[in-house]
Amino acid sequence: MKSHKSWYAKGMRDGIPIALGYLAVSFTLGITARNAGLTAFQAALTSFSTNASAGAFVGFTLMAQNAGYLEVIIMEAVANARYLLMSCALSQKLSPQTPFYHRLLIGYDVTDEIFGVSIAVPGKLDPFYTYGVMTLAIPGWAIGTYIGVAAGNILPMRAVSALSVGLYGMFIAIFIPPARKNKVVAGLVAVSFAASYIFARVDGLSKISSGVRTIILTVVISLAAAILFPVKSEEEEAAANEE
Repeated sequence: MKSHKSWYAKGMRDGIPIALGYLAVSFTLGITARNAGLTAFQAALTSFSTNASAGAFVGFTLMAQNAGYLEVIIMEAVANARYLLMSCALSQKLSPQTPFYHRLLIGYDVTDEIFGVSIAVPGKLDPFYTYGVMTLAIPGWAIGTYIGVAAGNILPMRAVSALSVGLYGMFIAIFIPPARKNKVVAGLVAVSFAASYIFARVDGLSKISSGVRTIILTVVISLAAAILFPVKSEEEEAAANEE
């Protein structure tokens, strides 16, 4: 059984590519923050306290447009709604004996990528693994934002867009290994891709915001998977092996 120190070290190792991806993507966020009138320190502090890509872009864009507080609150709620689902799923990965303060600290930084590597950990999740990932990911996001504001528009937008693609490649690398080992997971990934494409192309469905689309697809597909392909508990697997 690994110690908290070992899990923390493993989390830091797995957090290196996430931090590098965040560094590249948050550079473009820094440019958006600069256009909204924020200083490099203000933008970096915002990224450090709110590690959310879509939510941060929405927030800075609305600030640049002098939007009202109510509009900002509604848009942020929609953009970040998917994190509610991720947090619920991740809570089931933790041991029932996990103290509340550990759950609170993990909930502070449930991003797509950190959720992906944390949920993929075999067995129950040790909070110190996620802390290790967060140790590098959070500064990477904040530093990238700071550099983006400081550098301004020095780099051409094509170069900035190319840097942003790296994060998507990294996220794909998170779910490909489990999909190769489990045919059910692979099938669900394919269904998710197809459903997302349909939602983005069909008239009416395409008008739904990306955050709401993510919630709808996640709930429907995960519910169907839970009904059709239920995961056995450790006790049920042990009983089946004995038989």
